[in-house]
Amino acid sequence: MSAVTRFDDGSAGDANYAEIGLGYASIRQPDPRIDGRVRAALGDARTVINVGAGAGSYEPHDLEVTAVEPSASMRAERPPHRARAVDATAEALPFDDDSFDAAMASVTIHQWPQLEKGLGEMRRVARGPVVILTFDPVVPEPWWQPVYVPELFEVEGRRMPSMDRIAAALGGSVEVQKVPVPADCTDGFGQAFFARPERTLEPEIRRAMSAWSFLDQAIVDRYVRELSADLASGAWDATWGRFRTLDEFDVGLRLVIAQPL
Repeated sequence: MSAVTRFDDGSAGDANYAEIGLGYASIRQPDPRIDGRVRAALGDARTVINVGAGAGSYEPHDLEVTAVEPSASMRAERPPHRARAVDATAEALPFDDDSFDAAMASVTIHQWPQLEKGLGEMRRVARGPVVILTFDPVVPEPWWQPVYVPELFEVEGRRMPSMDRIAAALGGSVEVQKVPVPADCTDGFGQAFFARPERTLEPEIRRAMSAWSFLDQAIVDRYVRELSADLASGAWDATWGRFRTLDEFDVGLRLVIAQPL
């Protein structure tokens, strides 16, 4: 496979964060319940590398974190209390073998052009667990958004690697955990608004989910128009209103925990 291509701001995946990264950190606030799952998976690690770190979501506050992020736009989104990020890509981590107790990646691996190479690098530099928060490419339960904009989930289905592919690349002992998303989730990824459809009409919310940037504007306009009309008329609540009553829902969020043999 060819070398990783980088956008002008350094973005090394399939999305240009110079265009969609503005205000990202204000929308993608880590949810404490998901954060607890990630922290527990890191176990007794003291040092951890966060690959494709972005604005720093789910980086543990009580550990020594080394963040790696190729996009200058996303490095600029990191809050002052987060560690400064190293400008590098997942496929070429500038660290020696076994440099860290653990490695993590949060909703980023679907953007890596050389997935196996990037996951292999994570395994190389981590003595202990490799912990990955990602989405299953297959929507696990029927819900309303794939009905309104199936094109979005077709894009996500092509981008998100299967759990089997991730496990094969990491090797060792691999556990995949379901991570149900709470209805009041503070992390603004698109699926988190299963009980709050009105929020997905906000451009800032859609911009924080990179898959929207791959859709034609006509598709986005259709989604906004049709969902707005159904919310105003009560048609959405008549068909899908039960989602407002759910405490949590499985939107396909998964936690992959790979331990070395």
